Amino acid sequence: MTVFLFLVIGALAGVLSGMFGIGGGIVIVPALLLMAKMSPLTATGTSLGALLLPVGALGAWEYYRNGHIEIKASLLVALGLFAGAWFGARLAHTMGDATLKRAFAVFLVIVAGRIWWTA
Repeated sequence: MTVFLFLVIGALAGVLSGMFGIGGGIVIVPALLLMAKMSPLTATGTSLGALLLPVGALGAWEYYRNGHIEIKASLLVALGLFAGAWFGARLAHTMGDATLKRAFAVFLVIVAGRIWWTA
């Protein structure tokens, strides 16, 4: 069951990533928290571990073929992710599970509200 669950989580994140550019923080981490019962640190680490591989390569290629990628912006965002993931991981390890869950929930509500009101 666990293998199937992880494959389903990955497939769902892949579809949503291809559609909306989301995956790790919005889909994978909550799914691992709620469905796989992982701790916040393990869910986040597992999500980052999954993203180490070029998982978005085929989706990015399709967007590139259709003229919808800004290469320079992508590389700069990747550079920011590279450094930011390290800083975020260090910060997360100073927080407790409950604090991490609550902070993540607040983040999701803020993002959802912002998207809702600017639509």
